[in-house]
Amino acid sequence: MTTDDEPELEHEAAELVRPYVITNGRELLDDSDFSLITLVTMHTEPPRTNPLDPEKLRLLELCSGGFLSIAEIAGHTRLPVGVVKILVSDLAREGYLYSRAPIPSAQLVDRQILEEVLNGLQARFG
Repeated sequence: MTTDDEPELEHEAAELVRPYVITNGRELLDDSDFSLITLVTMHTEPPRTNPLDPEKLRLLELCSGGFLSIAEIAGHTRLPVGVVKILVSDLAREGYLYSRAPIPSAQLVDRQILEEVLNGLQARFG
């Protein structure tokens, strides 16, 4: 005899197993390799090697348009960030993707320096 709760339990079990299957059971990477704001794009000439999993193909398709952050990729694919980090790591190691650290935010400039520049410009140009 079945209950109304069984389809819901099957759906939950499928979602719990899927990331494990996608990553081949590997654990999360060290956070120093890829952060949420690490930028990733596809190499101009990716290698032609073994066929890729559908999830990896989807990542390559997303990254072919330019740089995306790990967080953006996770949002587009609806995969957990840890899974995306593992897949991106694999694709980068295999030569499909290129990653770089995000451009750091500008440091605040000392107000005194800006005032001196302004005073110099006003003295020269009126």
